[in-house]
Amino acid sequence: MYGESYLFLAAVLVAALAAVFDWRTGEIPNWLTLGTLALGPVAHGVFGLLGAGWAAAGEGLGLSLLGAAVCGIVPLILYRGNAIGGGDVKLLVALGAVLRPLVGMEAQLYSYIVAAAIAPIRMAWQGKLLRTLGNSLLLVRNLFVPKEKRREVPREMLTELRFGPPVFIATAVVIFIRWRG
Repeated sequence: MYGESYLFLAAVLVAALAAVFDWRTGEIPNWLTLGTLALGPVAHGVFGLLGAGWAAAGEGLGLSLLGAAVCGIVPLILYRGNAIGGGDVKLLVALGAVLRPLVGMEAQLYSYIVAAAIAPIRMAWQGKLLRTLGNSLLLVRNLFVPKEKRREVPREMLTELRFGPPVFIATAVVIFIRWRG
């Protein structure tokens, strides 16, 4: 696809900026995520038009919108369960719009893998690993017992992991693999 390299670079840049903001403030700004979400389909349409005409512009626009929709499904489910924040959802949807469905989902999957690898290391470093594992087991147990027998985990006992840095690492890895391949 015409302009693919520019869009790959844009995705890495957006993910890097989101990682920095998330790391420093715990929030990913709307101007970054929503701006990317708005510009992704436009860029695909323009690059399609420049590369192969109106049919390619429509296809690029459609695949970009499909990427945003597909890449929003799992994050929305996680958001409803308070597992990730709204900025993380918007970031993954925006990256889906830029990377389109296949590469967007690949970056998202790698993001979850990176986060799953980082989390236990970070918790062990902070001395919270065993307590967090116990809380996790309790949360899973709660899924299978009646409401009256559930034991709630206090919010302050839960561990936070900022998701922006794992999204950046995963996006960079996916783009590196795609460029080499």
